[in-house]
Amino acid sequence: MAFLSLAGWRSAGLSAGLALAVFVLTRLALLAHAALVSGQPLATLAAGFALGVLRDLPVAAVLALPWLWFASWFTGPRGQRLRLPLLFIYVFVLLFVAVAEGIFWDEFGVRFNFIALDYLVFTTEVIGNIRESYPVGPIVAALIGASLLIVGGCRRVLQVPQPQPAGVQPGGRRWRQLPALLVISLFALLAYWKVPPAEFSGNGFANELADNGWRSFIWAARQNRLDYRQFYATRPDTEVMRDLQRLSGHATVSATHAPVQKAAYHAPQALGGKQPNLVVVMMESFSAEYMATFGNREGLTPNLDRLAGEGLLFSRLYAAGTRTVRGLEALSAALPPLPGKSVVRWPNVSNLNTLGASLAEHGWQPHFLYGGYGAFDNMNSYFAAQGYRVTDRTGFQDGIVEFENIWGVADEHLFDQVLLEIDRDHAAGKPFFGHIMTASNHVPFTYPEGRIDIPSPGKRRGGVKYADYAVGRFIEMAKQKPWFDNTVFLFVADHCASSAGKTKIPVDRYHIPAVLYAPKWIKPARVDTLSSQIDLVPTLLALLGLGKEDHFVGRDILRMAPDEGRALLSTYQNLGYLKGNLMTVLQPRRKIETFRVSDDGREAQPVPTDPKLADEAIAYFQGAALLMEQHGQDGRR
Repeated sequence: MAFLSLAGWRSAGLSAGLALAVFVLTRLALLAHAALVSGQPLATLAAGFALGVLRDLPVAAVLALPWLWFASWFTGPRGQRLRLPLLFIYVFVLLFVAVAEGIFWDEFGVRFNFIALDYLVFTTEVIGNIRESYPVGPIVAALIGASLLIVGGCRRVLQVPQPQPAGVQPGGRRWRQLPALLVISLFALLAYWKVPPAEFSGNGFANELADNGWRSFIWAARQNRLDYRQFYATRPDTEVMRDLQRLSGHATVSATHAPVQKAAYHAPQALGGKQPNLVVVMMESFSAEYMATFGNREGLTPNLDRLAGEGLLFSRLYAAGTRTVRGLEALSAALPPLPGKSVVRWPNVSNLNTLGASLAEHGWQPHFLYGGYGAFDNMNSYFAAQGYRVTDRTGFQDGIVEFENIWGVADEHLFDQVLLEIDRDHAAGKPFFGHIMTASNHVPFTYPEGRIDIPSPGKRRGGVKYADYAVGRFIEMAKQKPWFDNTVFLFVADHCASSAGKTKIPVDRYHIPAVLYAPKWIKPARVDTLSSQIDLVPTLLALLGLGKEDHFVGRDILRMAPDEGRALLSTYQNLGYLKGNLMTVLQPRRKIETFRVSDDGREAQPVPTDPKLADEAIAYFQGAALLMEQHGQDGRR
């Protein structure tokens, strides 16, 4: 086997060394952020840092392979001329990804994952969002300057003479190196392939710090949709479905909508015997911790706090996941969160058992209205396939929108469009049902001037306070409408603003507000039963007198005994079942762990797993997977 050229070894060593240096500096920056901003213990983070450096080695080796092949194969003058430009591109990409990782960590507290993968698909919103949130020009200019300096310092390493052995033609030398190149490449790829996801600690920040952003991104690309049966603990299907029906309180549960027999509709007496309008407002990234109702003292949410006092407050309700699509899934189909992509992102899913489909059977016209571009996260396609009338920012009435950013129109303009839609249905004698998705409480946090006392852009505090302002304005305008007294409003978040925490599933990062408001019919009250986002659909159906047609997995919160309360929470891969203060977590490789959660939801201590709770957790998540399998077998997916 012929030895590789000196140029090949030097190029590979240089590229691997540069990658390792960037990886280490990136990890140092993330460690500092986790320690100083997130308050994580340095000793725990240091272990993650050390493990991460070891995990960087196979990634750097794989990144060096193209250089090894190029420098060994192209040994002539043309190869020499290309090396410096290619090195510049390589260094620039390394630095660019490092900066991107820092931005991603600041927002999500994790290395690149499936969210980063999704963001590459929706370039309009993401690139525009970055341009409006960060000084892109100066950052890119600085990266170009740094890349030029690094390449200038390394140019001598690449300038290696290429002596040819006597009697050996250049092409012949290349082919003699081929076996060595293949063997080295095989070993590097095998070493990389054997690097599993980082799970060495109970501290989520430390686990993420031990990972490598390049590796985690590729892993996310491979695992964007996970098969429950293949990766998670299972039980016999018949037992699972029996338990799921018991846990949901229904004789049958279904993921497929089956039309009901037409019958006279009788609204409950509490709503005056009329078909009320139903307006579900899902608020972007609105953590419960922002509200004075839950202890905040910054005065950010006076309008929602007032509605919470005048309406029905669900004080212990938890989001199903950490992304908007999880909230949309929960508030439409009431499905437990499956691992991988949300059902909203699945292609060609139609005729799901949704809140909109159930109401449409009785004369409501389901609407989905979004302040951004509904192509993002497949929102428009998903809701249209379920029979909703879809309106995103491209379909607003001319003249309504006076302020917008790359992420969406100002919430006040979204609510102006909602008022128009309700007016139209009211004029036609139809009850209105709208699922509304706001957009203003999201980076770049810009909004119309003069609305609140925090100048735009106001970062998170400004985004929260403006979103609250828009809600207050919406309600005051709705009060002037003839249909207001016959309208039920639900204000609920899609997820919390941050999902980062010390535990596998940080419970405090899932606590969201949920308020039912209908002053003519719903008396002020506070419900402290532990509940899930998926329970809101059955609760609304019961409130509207349609409880008998409820075949959803969730439960009517108002009929749950306090000791029956539970919440279903998820990350991309971990599936959590919270009951009492015990969190049972189902993980890939059929692993099950249980944690005792502190009262504030911030701490969790490992404890032995309760078999009964493990069975219930499996029933919910495996049951949801079975329901979607059955839905697909019906030819509707």
